[in-house]
Amino acid sequence: MTHHDHDDESSKTDKGEETEDFAALLESYMTDMKPEVRVGDKITGEIIAIGKDAVFFNTGTKSDGVVEKAELLDENGELPHKVGDRLDLYVVDTRDGEIRLSKAMGAGSGVDMLYEAHQNRIPVEGKVIETCKGGFRIQVMGQTAFCPVSQMDVHYVEKPEEFVGAVFPFLIERIEARGKNLVVNRRRLLEQEQAEQREKFLAQARPGDIVDGRVVRIMPYGAFMELQPGVEGMVHISELSWSRVGDPSEVTAVGEVLPVRILAIDRTGSKTGGLKISLSAKQAAVDPWKTVGEKYKEGDKIEGKVTRCADFGAFVEVEPGIEGLVHISEMSHTRRVVKAEDVARPGDRVAVMVTSVDPVNRRLSLSIKAAEGDPWLTVANRMAVGQTVSGTVERVLDFGCFISLAPGVTGLMPRSSMERAADPKAMEKLKADDPVTVKIETINLADKKISLAPADAEGASDWKQYTGNEPRQAGGLGDLGQKLQAAMKTKK
Repeated sequence: MTHHDHDDESSKTDKGEETEDFAALLESYMTDMKPEVRVGDKITGEIIAIGKDAVFFNTGTKSDGVVEKAELLDENGELPHKVGDRLDLYVVDTRDGEIRLSKAMGAGSGVDMLYEAHQNRIPVEGKVIETCKGGFRIQVMGQTAFCPVSQMDVHYVEKPEEFVGAVFPFLIERIEARGKNLVVNRRRLLEQEQAEQREKFLAQARPGDIVDGRVVRIMPYGAFMELQPGVEGMVHISELSWSRVGDPSEVTAVGEVLPVRILAIDRTGSKTGGLKISLSAKQAAVDPWKTVGEKYKEGDKIEGKVTRCADFGAFVEVEPGIEGLVHISEMSHTRRVVKAEDVARPGDRVAVMVTSVDPVNRRLSLSIKAAEGDPWLTVANRMAVGQTVSGTVERVLDFGCFISLAPGVTGLMPRSSMERAADPKAMEKLKADDPVTVKIETINLADKKISLAPADAEGASDWKQYTGNEPRQAGGLGDLGQKLQAAMKTKK
């Protein structure tokens, strides 16, 4: 090969490389000019410029997007957006290297655009004209479409007339006869939106978070709450309130919005692999036992509601979540209580006195009889030794009769005293609930004892002057000791 031939070959090689380089550059340029989106895609675009008739968006591709400004105006004809705002839009055209965007295909786009919207699953804007058999008539781009009632909303449509006049985006389900036979669907769009919101919510939600929920259904075992459109959780009946709840409808109602704490999120919680979210309404509120020591002190007289009764007493709720026990021994001054229900039944409101507070062990002790007052405290003002009073027989025993003198005040008429009656046989015939007139022989306030005798008893008891209140002398001698001392001095 000559030197000249070598130069020719070198020249050919250089030209070939230049041609290849130019082709690559042209391909690259043409690629840059091609949008990276397709008609029907949903994108989130950021406003980069606002013109007289158009708004320009950064689509995240090599090409900007454009929307007719009129489509974004509000009802007052104002543009409620500014540079930097981000909007969800649909790609409706990519011809000539330009990306045209829209919130939805609107009126005036033509029948061809309806077919394109159907093919690419692009929402179209429609106005609900009227209800009809099985659904609604919808005005879409100058055409009348039909939307089945089941496809208007994700929830059961109870009042179809409430949708008339509203404007919604719809998906075209079927289009025939150049748009004359048109069926649209709104439910699918709502389900898509809910699925997106659901995933967004679940990506951020964590057990322990407190969120607002709206009660959508009430069942015997709890309440279902909507946390986001398409996202529901359940509050078990035990987690509805710090109070004891027998029926969820006692503490909440459908439509009520409550703060709830997320207890657990289980994506495989159901048999079908669905989502299960456990919630708590009571844990979203402050535990009332944390402040019970500040609210209640021993001796406080308060009111509460009896929630349940047991063999040993009754439980009384003094505020939601705070229950105290009234032991059966603290239920009445006026009678011997065998069953708590004899004094108070579930649902009754009662006055109680706080006898002890133990926040650590979550215990509150209460007394009904202390709140009513001890009737023995006024006995000294109402009764005296030697006084004749009327009473009612409570019980008749071998050793005597118990006589009720006043509510909570009972005295004993011993058998020996009954025998001193003018008519002992009449005394023997006494039975429970019989009225009887008796005479007070002794009063012992310290031990809450009163000794009685028939009003017409002959003779007197050796102890009728003892009231139980006389001071004792040093050495522990009482009345008897003093009398013995006096007798001994007389003998001397």
